[in-house]
Amino acid sequence: MIAELAPETTRRLALADEAATAALARAVARDARPGDVIALWGDLGAGKTRFARAFIGALAGEDEGEEVPSPTFTLVQSYDTPAGTVWHFDLYRLDSPDEVLELGFEEALADGIALIEWPDRLGPLLPRDRLDLALEFADAADARVARLTGQGAWAERLRKLVLP
Repeated sequence: MIAELAPETTRRLALADEAATAALARAVARDARPGDVIALWGDLGAGKTRFARAFIGALAGEDEGEEVPSPTFTLVQSYDTPAGTVWHFDLYRLDSPDEVLELGFEEALADGIALIEWPDRLGPLLPRDRLDLALEFADAADARVARLTGQGAWAERLRKLVLP
């Protein structure tokens, strides 16, 4: 028996600067809902945390997430927003995928919106139904290329998502 692959949609977007990254975050935030997983991929300094700050700020009604600290040392921060609780995971320092279970990961998946930096650290625990957002460096200093890949239910949602 051959396992059926989940549907997948990919879109690419050139981001001229940090403001464009924030605009993308706001566009994705408008479509976010409890149960969503957004996996943020990219090298150090590629803009994952910048995206997360703008995303959380958009849902919380704050100006571009100015009050959103990076969870680099705490590994997770949660934010109550009108759209639901947003769990921001930074798993860079995780040694084993099972360690994420001690951080409230299952609760985040059940009824929150999970933003996950360094999702590769989750191994087999990374949910299949998710939006992958990969940020890559471009030619200009603050420019990036975003590759969004919708897996599972996110495939159709990504097709319909209005991007900046």
